[in-house]
Amino acid sequence: MTEQDYESKYSQLIEDGFCLLEGVLDSANLEELRAFTDRKTDEMSADDVRAQKSTGSMLPVLNHEFFARLVAYRPALDALEKLGFYDTKFSSGYVISKPPGSPRLFWHFDWAGWTHPFSFEKQPTQIFLMYYLVDTNRENGCLRVIPRSHIEFNPLHSELAPAHTPEMRAARDMSLPDFQIRPDEVDVPVKAGDLVIGDSRILHATHANESDQRRTVITLWYHPDFRDLPEPIQGYIGRPRKDLGEWCPEIADELRALQPIYEGDGEPLEFRRVQLTREAFEERCAEV
Repeated sequence: MTEQDYESKYSQLIEDGFCLLEGVLDSANLEELRAFTDRKTDEMSADDVRAQKSTGSMLPVLNHEFFARLVAYRPALDALEKLGFYDTKFSSGYVISKPPGSPRLFWHFDWAGWTHPFSFEKQPTQIFLMYYLVDTNRENGCLRVIPRSHIEFNPLHSELAPAHTPEMRAARDMSLPDFQIRPDEVDVPVKAGDLVIGDSRILHATHANESDQRRTVITLWYHPDFRDLPEPIQGYIGRPRKDLGEWCPEIADELRALQPIYEGDGEPLEFRRVQLTREAFEERCAEV
């Protein structure tokens, strides 16, 4: 892509809350990732599959050295720099394999630091990188988002139930607002190997997987410009160094360089998913 292309993608990410980079993963990487994630998903028990039929597998990537190269995947990190993001750190990620015949994923946002005014700035504190391993569309559960819901109040903000509870993951009540089609949502269908970059504050969900094949995405969370974030947010994101002693030294070194380490003595921001009301959202926005 040209410099102007990256400027356009950056503007879309900041203003709309997401953008799409095409063909970031090559066919060799795709085949390796498909084979490994299929094997790990097949190892899930029937009880686990039923308990997570809305979300999908939710397998932590840091449990497997295999994913370290994807976390430190140079084409993606270079793309983040071309978008204008530096000192990017990685915190966590999951293999999310949505089973065939599974219902919609509930509406939610990934960010849980709303108690700090900086969370209402346009600058993202956390972004997700979604690597889709198959082509997606409405039939097999493509991503859907509500543009600008990362920086503007949306009526859905005050209607959402707490996210990721057992009841929500198991989709026990599909009549909730959390599972409904919204008039302002847009679909984000992709080709296998494409990369969706999104602001973690954006309201997002998926369609049901009505196909007869699993639909797998690997979602990784990064924090651009980590050193420039307010100290309470650095403390909230920062975490003890993961023990990588048994990993390949080269891979371990790459991952250590991406870990968000906060070495200050400030009080970290409390991790809390809050229900956002229009009044609270507008009050916070007025503070920044």
